[in-house]
Amino acid sequence: MISAALPDLDALDMEALKALVIAQHSELLDQRKSNAQEIEHLKLVIEKYRRMIFGRKSEKLTGALEQLEFRLEELETEQAADEAAQAATEATQPSSTRADSKRRSRPARKPLPEDLPREVVNHLPPHSCCPDCGGALRQFGEDVSEQLERIPASFKVIRHVRPKFACAGCESVVEAPAPARPIDRGLPGPGLLAHVLVSKYGDHLPLYRQSQIYAREGVDLDRSTLAGWVGAASELLAPLVDEIKKHVLAASKIHADDTPVPVLAPGNGKTKTGRLWTYVRDDRPAGLGTAPAVWFAYSEDRKGEHPRRHLKEFRGALQADAYAGFHHLYGDGAIYEVACWAHTRRKFHDIHVVHASPTTTEALARIGALYGIEEDIRGKPAKFRSAIRQARAKPMLDQLHNWMEKMLRSLSTKSETAGAIRYALSHWRALTRYVDDGLLEIDNSAAERALRAVAIGRKNYLFMGADSGGHRAASLYSLIGSAKLSGLDPAFYLRTVLATIAEHPINRIEQLLPWNIARSLQTESSHAA
Repeated sequence: MISAALPDLDALDMEALKALVIAQHSELLDQRKSNAQEIEHLKLVIEKYRRMIFGRKSEKLTGALEQLEFRLEELETEQAADEAAQAATEATQPSSTRADSKRRSRPARKPLPEDLPREVVNHLPPHSCCPDCGGALRQFGEDVSEQLERIPASFKVIRHVRPKFACAGCESVVEAPAPARPIDRGLPGPGLLAHVLVSKYGDHLPLYRQSQIYAREGVDLDRSTLAGWVGAASELLAPLVDEIKKHVLAASKIHADDTPVPVLAPGNGKTKTGRLWTYVRDDRPAGLGTAPAVWFAYSEDRKGEHPRRHLKEFRGALQADAYAGFHHLYGDGAIYEVACWAHTRRKFHDIHVVHASPTTTEALARIGALYGIEEDIRGKPAKFRSAIRQARAKPMLDQLHNWMEKMLRSLSTKSETAGAIRYALSHWRALTRYVDDGLLEIDNSAAERALRAVAIGRKNYLFMGADSGGHRAASLYSLIGSAKLSGLDPAFYLRTVLATIAEHPINRIEQLLPWNIARSLQTESSHAA
């Protein structure tokens, strides 16, 4: 830190003053260098934490990650303020006396999206003739720069007017039918309703905060009013959620996981722990074009009866962790287990972070090599993936199995590393099943990614108000998550659906599924081109 107390400057001679300025300048440069180094370090740590956040593990890292991001934000703001102050000082100095200064390296600026509307502002010179000689001016080029601006969100009222006409012959009254609304006789248009839903379940903004924001914009929308809209919309969208469920469970391989959510228990004002289950269908890594989708389900607890009920119609591979509640599903062979190498790796990694050893180091390196193979074959056809795994991954897995058995004999039975090895060996068949089928994945990351939205949302609300709120959240998470997997902006998707679903034939409801909306947009775009 730069010294706060200064000596009596009047008592110093010129050489002492120079020495003081040089010392203070050197100290300032050292501080800036230290800040820059800390910024780079924080960026690396934050990126590491972001890669580590999966499902239930996220609770342990979220707080630390937030604090690091706050610190990084303050350091970068302070650095920018210093640079602005330095630039302002240099601007008042003659160019010949300005000291060479190094600006911090900044990431390459991404070009602004071409589809954003452009407002062109022409800046003409203040003179219509040359200010030096008075000669006529002719344009030979132009300098163009762009500035990004934001237009504040705004409300508008759509007034639907239906003129009435009377027949001159029989006095019958003729009038256009009333346009459909997402909520019968309701106030919100599809755009506003979609915004409320995405703000609550996509951006994790509770309704009371939304109410406060709308009030600042001059529109009084009580929290209870917004809650009524959310309830009505979730009922309207329920058939779509059912179709997503059917699509997901029709797959031959799905990813499954669950996470706790706090729920207000009726009567006593305390909270209980409910569960949100996620089931993901995503065959894109195996080169298939089947639409990816995610279906969420809520339950009051974590009993194994819930996944049994959810998956009673499913047949195929279940990629999941070793949760005991899944084990009863594998009894008759209709559903078979595919275990998660990320989960296994995490056990060694957690030990390695606390107490690194040659055993944990080698285990992580061997598992990492398996992931290196997966990087090379991601998106390739299933048969190709299977052939590569048989040729490259299977020998490595055989060697890993032998090495683990050897290490287990040399370790204390009570050591945590031995426990991690026993976990891998006890699930070895399920862990290595992916080698034999190119459609399967090495881990359950697809389900863990789907649960991140829930983990983030948990930070922004204390609890769900009731079990019904859990079921409602599961429905909206399903729609928003599936829209994202289809490459759609969830707000756009819900706005499109809510504008038509009230009058859409129920026997053609699949036309409003996210991947079908995305496909129709691509068709329209190709026709326009």
